[in-house]
Parts: sequence; structure tokens; C-alpha cells
Amino acid sequence: MSNREIAPQSDRPAPRSRAEILDRYRRFRAISVTHNSGAMKRLTHDALIEQARRLGIVRGRTLLLNTEDELSLVSDLATYGRHPGRKRPVDRYAASQRLASGSEEALVLDAMLAARFAILRVKARHPEAGLIMTDAIREEEFWLVDQSMDSSAPVGFMMATRVFSPQGFHMTAGVMIPLTGPLLASALASRPVLGRMSMREAVDDRRFAEALYREAMRSGATERVRYQELPGLAGAGG
Repeated sequence: MSNREIAPQSDRPAPRSRAEILDRYRRFRAISVTHNSGAMKRLTHDALIEQARRLGIVRGRTLLLNTEDELSLVSDLATYGRHPGRKRPVDRYAASQRLASGSEEALVLDAMLAARFAILRVKARHPEAGLIMTDAIREEEFWLVDQSMDSSAPVGFMMATRVFSPQGFHMTAGVMIPLTGPLLASALASRPVLGRMSMREAVDDRRFAEALYREAMRSGATERVRYQELPGLAGAGG
């Protein structure tokens, strides 16, 4: 974990207008991209290949991708997935940082360390900016700000993504997949161990996200998605 004490979120005034909300979102997004880039520099090529192999998209040491954007799914799992007895790249990156206590950079990084995987449904448009989301597994509602989805995601749209909350609203960690009932059922069937867990236990297990991503790539669902904010790992392909 990071060696910082973060000022309580209540010490920071909440944004009020759409312009203020989007301005804060863009600052937080730019900071998160910088942190993601730093964390991914702690990700070795071997670790990337290991993760890609669990997704079934490796031949030898070459990645087999339907689109270059699928590399973002591999990187997401390799950077944030928890393995017993092993520090994540994002943890190693955080331990190397010396950020000013209470700074936006520190606030965003600590939120990213606590990012959680979730299945979400768009419940409604937020009156100022973003979306009101329902976490289908944890039965929670929260405010998500994502400029690319603000106007494109219809009410009822289901997705699987990783979210974190630096202050006031939630954000995605940079990648998402559209989700349907059949895709979820196929993913769970592909990993019987997940079927022996409650859904709340399963969603916190790295194998749950792996199974969803693998099935999304197999079915071609990822070909309809473009990731613009999470930097790729140069030279990872074969």
C-alpha cells in the first residue's frame, strides 16, 4: 500500500455544475492514465504473456488479438488482478511514489489501489453529468462519470468493468466489456470453481474477470469496443 495519509474527501468541495464535474473528471482521468502507465512499467513481458495465456490468446510467446484494444484487457488483469503472495504492479508502483499528502495525484492513486471489478447496469442519466449505475452483484447504486459513455450508453445497458472512486463520483479503470446474460453464463460455465462460490465472492476473484474477458474475446464482443484512455504496452505483440 502507499505510504501516504489522504485528506478526507469531505475536506474537498464537491463539484456542482456540469462544467466543474467534467473538469474534475478530466483531471482525475489524466492522473489515472499517468499512474496506469507507471504501474504497467512494473509489468514484465513474462507476466503479460502469462496473463494472456490464461485468456487463451497466446501461441508460443506471441499474442493473438482480434483487435489491438484487447491488449488493454490483458493489461488490466495483469496490473490489478490479485494473486496470493504476490504484489500487483500497481502496488509496486504505489510503493515507489512520494506524493504530497492530500494531493489529487495521491487521492487518485489510493482510489486506484482499491479499484473493484463489477457488473453494472445503467439505471439513469445523472442530472448534471455521467450516469447512475446499479452494481448488479453488490446491489448498490452509485454515480459514474465517464465522458465517452455519457451520451452513448443507453438506460439498461450492462457492462463489466473495474471502478474506483477518487472523490464524489466513480470512474472506470479504463476498460469495459458489454455484457449479456448468455456471455455471463458461458463465462461462469468455463470456470466451474466460480460456480461453487456466491456471486459476491466470485466477483472479487480475479478468475471471474478473466472468464468474462476470455469469453468476450472468444465471442467477438470486444470487437465492438474501443479503449482510448488506457495506454498499451509497447512491443508486447509478436
